[in-house]
Amino acid sequence: MGNLLDSSRLAAGVVHPELGRVYLEEAVQRALVSIGRGKTGFFRSGIDRVRVDVGDAVALADPGLLERVLANLLDNALRYAPEGPVRVTACQLGDRVLLNVADQGRGLPHDGEHLFEPFQRIGDHDNTAGIGLGLSVARGFVEAMGGSLQPTETPGGGLTMVVDLAAPPGVSVG
Repeated sequence: MGNLLDSSRLAAGVVHPELGRVYLEEAVQRALVSIGRGKTGFFRSGIDRVRVDVGDAVALADPGLLERVLANLLDNALRYAPEGPVRVTACQLGDRVLLNVADQGRGLPHDGEHLFEPFQRIGDHDNTAGIGLGLSVARGFVEAMGGSLQPTETPGGGLTMVVDLAAPPGVSVG
């Protein structure tokens, strides 16, 4: 239900991010908590496969929107890569911060942009939960924060979602 409301907010143009310094470790941990219990309130299977190594990376973002982005990306990675680790890493390149959510699942479909269409799911013939709005909403929120969200192949197989956001002024690599 949350993604449906978020999609409506994006379509109506009423998403107005409040950008500030967001420590990525905290954002990832909040996202893990939000998906960790799932809709039923029970501990979500597979959450222990998530490995986080973002160091002390900081991005210029809206903390609530970034949490929703990460929750959607992590939820998809856990759903479509039921075996193996899901890795969350970050690095700063100049005035940009790249946040990667990588899995070892099915990999990138032929047309990666197709993933971001509303109501689209990888392998629509399966019976996984969801209505196919998570990646569309995630990209909309990232773009509202002045960033981009792109899919790439994970080396060795799988899918990596790359979130590219601005680094806060005065934050340097190191």
